[in-house]
Amino acid sequence: MSNKNLIQEERDLLLNTLKARFEVNMKRHEGLEWEKIQRKLETNIDKMWSLHEMERTGGEPDVVGYDKEKDEYIFYDCAAESPKGRRSICYDRAALEARKKHKPENSAMDMARDMGIELLNEEEYRSLHKLGNFDLKTSSWIQTPADIRERGGALFCDCRYGHVFVYHNGADSYYGSRGFRGSLRV
Repeated sequence: MSNKNLIQEERDLLLNTLKARFEVNMKRHEGLEWEKIQRKLETNIDKMWSLHEMERTGGEPDVVGYDKEKDEYIFYDCAAESPKGRRSICYDRAALEARKKHKPENSAMDMARDMGIELLNEEEYRSLHKLGNFDLKTSSWIQTPADIRERGGALFCDCRYGHVFVYHNGADSYYGSRGFRGSLRV
């Protein structure tokens, strides 16, 4: 999608969806007020487009925190499983180009950049699991340290047996059950 503008109807629908999710999941954002978040969103239309993309691809974004120093609300993908519209992708462009056969359609890093979001890092992924159970059947690529990536690897996480696990794989690998979770600051 090259047009990063939402029409008023799309903005209203997104705000209603986000508000409903916010109200149902209060434990994710105790002490935060929806009205303040909505005002912030309405003055950051480009961020609303990114949230729309998170929603469109199955991420079910929700507010998980507030950075008081930067005056930013933090949204993570909170879908129970890795977002369906972002699976079967390798880690980054270099991995995608390195594949000789059976290339996936895209990479996690490219999709995140195009959506205007960041992949969760390991700390963020672990903090997400303090808010609920996620990736019990799927896994999600996470930001990978440069020294691992330089050697051809990439990191991903999932939750099994009540614990978050961090694994490695070749960055060019892709699976129908692996996608990525993103974050956005507004």
